[in-house]
Amino acid sequence: MGLLWLFYPETLLVLLPALILAIYAQYKVRRTFNKYKQVNTRRGLSASQVAEDILARAGVQGVTIAGTSRAMGDHYDPRNKALRLSAPGSASVAAVGVAAHEAGHAIQHARGYAPLALRSAVVPVASFGSQLAFPLFFVGVLFQSEMLLNVGIILFAAAVLFTVITLPVEFNASRRAVAALRDSGSVTEEELGGVKQVLTAAALTYVAAAAMAAMQLLVMLLMARRR
Repeated sequence: MGLLWLFYPETLLVLLPALILAIYAQYKVRRTFNKYKQVNTRRGLSASQVAEDILARAGVQGVTIAGTSRAMGDHYDPRNKALRLSAPGSASVAAVGVAAHEAGHAIQHARGYAPLALRSAVVPVASFGSQLAFPLFFVGVLFQSEMLLNVGIILFAAAVLFTVITLPVEFNASRRAVAALRDSGSVTEEELGGVKQVLTAAALTYVAAAAMAAMQLLVMLLMARRR
C-alpha cells in the first residue's frame, strides 16, 4: 500500500500500532529462537525423532519427515503429507518445540480439523487476492473507479480472512504439541517451559500478521469512503 500512503499519509497513523506489533513480534521470535536453539534437551532426541514419535503415538501414518534449507521454514504440507523441518537433526528445545508444533498440524490434518480444512480451501483465493487487491485498488483510486475499488477490497478481504483463520489453527497445533511432549516425556517440565516460550513467540507473529492485514483492510475501506 506504499503508493496509496502518498495520497492519504494520515493512514499511517491507523497502521502504526499494527506495524509496531509486527516489528516487536519479529524481534521476539528471533530472540526466543536464538536463545533456545542453544539449549539441548536432556533426552537428546532430535527434532525429526520427536515428530516421528508424536505422530506414531497419535496413530498418524504416511507423513514424510524431511529437512528444508529455508531458515525457520518449518511447515506441514497437507497436500503431500510432508513435514519439513529446518533443523531435523537438532535436539535443541527450539527445534524440538517447532517439530512438535508441525506434528500437531499433521495430526489436525489426519483428524479432519475443520479450521485447517477451511484454511486450505481459502488459500487459492487468498493468494490470488493478496496479489491483485492493491494494484486494482490503486488503479481505482487513480481513475475514480468504484468498481475497481470494491473488487480490490473484496479480494483483500479474502486475504484477511486467511490470516484470521490461521490463528486458531496455529494455537491448536501448539496446544497439541505441548500436550504431546508432556505425555511422551520427550522433554522435562523445565524444557517444556522453553517450548511454550518458543511457540508463544511464533504465535505472536501470526497475531501481528492478522492485525496488520485487518488494519490495511480498514484503511482501504476508509479511502473508498472518502472518494
